[in-house]
Amino acid sequence: MPLVSTNFEPPIIFRNAHFATIYSAKLRPSPKLIQQRERLQLPDADFMDIDWSFAEKPSQKVAILLHGLEGNAQRTYIKGQAKFLNQKGWDAAAVNFRGCSGEANISYQSYNAGKTDDLEAVINYILKKDTYSEIALIGFSLGGNLLLKYLGERDSFPKQIKKAVAVSTPLSLKGSLESLNQFYNWVYRNSFLINLRKKYKAKMKDFPEKMTVSDYKKINSLLEFDNLYTAPAHGFKDALEYYEKNSSLQFLPNIQIPVYILNAENDSFLSTDCYPTALASKMKNLHLEIPKYGGHVGYHQTNKLYYSEIQTLRFLSE
Repeated sequence: MPLVSTNFEPPIIFRNAHFATIYSAKLRPSPKLIQQRERLQLPDADFMDIDWSFAEKPSQKVAILLHGLEGNAQRTYIKGQAKFLNQKGWDAAAVNFRGCSGEANISYQSYNAGKTDDLEAVINYILKKDTYSEIALIGFSLGGNLLLKYLGERDSFPKQIKKAVAVSTPLSLKGSLESLNQFYNWVYRNSFLINLRKKYKAKMKDFPEKMTVSDYKKINSLLEFDNLYTAPAHGFKDALEYYEKNSSLQFLPNIQIPVYILNAENDSFLSTDCYPTALASKMKNLHLEIPKYGGHVGYHQTNKLYYSEIQTLRFLSE
């Protein structure tokens, strides 16, 4: 499939990657959206919260929305996408990963970029409602990697899943970590690290035999957090093995349904291997758009409607 042609030309100030990224994450007015929370009990006795929003009329179509690292279902990029989908006849199930809904999760595990068993639990839960004949998966950043891995690592999955969209997705986890470690990304890197350290410290109280003050003091980088918590908590030898086994780039050739990947050329979170142009040109199911601008989940068109939201709906409607 040829690369998707792009005509995205944001207002001049939003052509700066960092301004687009920060404005969209912190300054964009939050879309007005009514959400209803539902708690999903997981097989290991832990839980995830799903924030639902609905189309005006009963719908047989639902989009499962997956947020990024240290995000949640109230982020503006989630609510903006959900609201536009609702207006166009889709229900939206915005997932809060373990520990991301405002309440600490129960188990030692939390979430990561490749924890597809939790996504599978959400999908199965929604299918049991026997309401929807069409499911779309939409992920942002870490959530995009998660859904692409889910689709590519399985020989089969529910027939109701028709299409998927991944926005600003780190297809190479190691490569993206190296990008985040560049000096110009210190604001984002430190913001993630502060939140992750807080969660580690809070969880130490419940798991003192696995999480220690001495390890907590060693967490001075995202790599160290993954070495000391993400990897051991989820069954990996170390951070590098976690990155290697969960990067979605390796799973793309196996995906059997149409997927759309939107990765901006000026996204400072992404490495060069997050733009698989050669692969996209060979695969009929892989639609890859690389606009010049957009930053990281920062495709500003107007405060009410983002280019990524429009393109997602367009792809789902084709």
